[in-house]
Amino acid sequence: MPRRKFAWEKLTDEQLLAQPLNRLRVAVEGTWLADCVNTLYEELEERGIRLRPHTWISSEWFSPADVPGIAIPFYLAHPRLMKLEKKMMLDVEGASWSECMAILRHEAGHAVQHGYQLQRRRRWQQLFGPSSQHYPRYYRPNPASRNYVQHLRLWYAQSHPDEDFAETFAVWLRPRSNWRTRYAGWPALKKLEYVDELMGEIAGKRPQLATRERVDPLHTLKQTLAEHYRKKQAFYAFTPPKTYDRDLSKLFSADPRHYRRPPAAAFIRRHRAQIRQLVARWTGENQLTLDAVLDDMISRCRELNLRAVGPEQKLVTNFTILLTAKTMHALFGPSRRKWIAL
Repeated sequence: MPRRKFAWEKLTDEQLLAQPLNRLRVAVEGTWLADCVNTLYEELEERGIRLRPHTWISSEWFSPADVPGIAIPFYLAHPRLMKLEKKMMLDVEGASWSECMAILRHEAGHAVQHGYQLQRRRRWQQLFGPSSQHYPRYYRPNPASRNYVQHLRLWYAQSHPDEDFAETFAVWLRPRSNWRTRYAGWPALKKLEYVDELMGEIAGKRPQLATRERVDPLHTLKQTLAEHYRKKQAFYAFTPPKTYDRDLSKLFSADPRHYRRPPAAAFIRRHRAQIRQLVARWTGENQLTLDAVLDDMISRCRELNLRAVGPEQKLVTNFTILLTAKTMHALFGPSRRKWIAL
């Protein structure tokens, strides 16, 4: 099927950012997202689950409370919008088939929970906790914990009982996940076995909630793309701590003898995209946040007049380790970080 044409496809970034979201008029149907959703339905059918979460386009990924459906962010519905998302956020969450399917399985977990009201069961509450628990502004995961499965980034299962269930469901649903072997000896295995038992119990049954409501569908969102991205960027913004000087001075050189060597600031700028992507993959941190840290490090290198001395690949490796260490400290150190919602 040929892709639908839109007048805004040919606009410059500046012109496109001035467009209201409701004028984009993109949909799941007729795009690669429809194939992803159909694959999700096939996976649910294979497990005997009758619920088919309805999907719609909105501003972000979410599955609303008491609505057994899934909202998908607008940018995934068109390559031009993905390109703008990449420019504004440095990353496109869900842009690959595997990442999109991982998020869809997670959101399907929420939809199944809502559709069958699973959170009302006593055993569910014993294993995952009360669904009524307030969503925190912050959560401080323990990366070493074996009480939770590991599916989406930043140990997301640890943020709330509903997310714990959705993540456990996603691991259980994924074909060939081999979860019994992967989580052997982990306390999280009890949750997976419960989900396996529970899904067997509801197999073939109609969901209790069958509403097709769409929360915040794209056609109701009047903010411009520029307003949307200002808000989204602000969510990940933070003031980097001025704790880099000692580490940067160890890695690079302020010795006047090395004045002919390349400036450390230029070295970081040259390798920033490669290093940023690598550290984001290792830590789960958002690339926009890492870019703010890199900007600050570049500024400090310039002010300290540091030079890049030594084999380039070794410097790249050591700088990547430094940024990873600083990121992990920011995520799990004394200063708490924002809760990252999907």
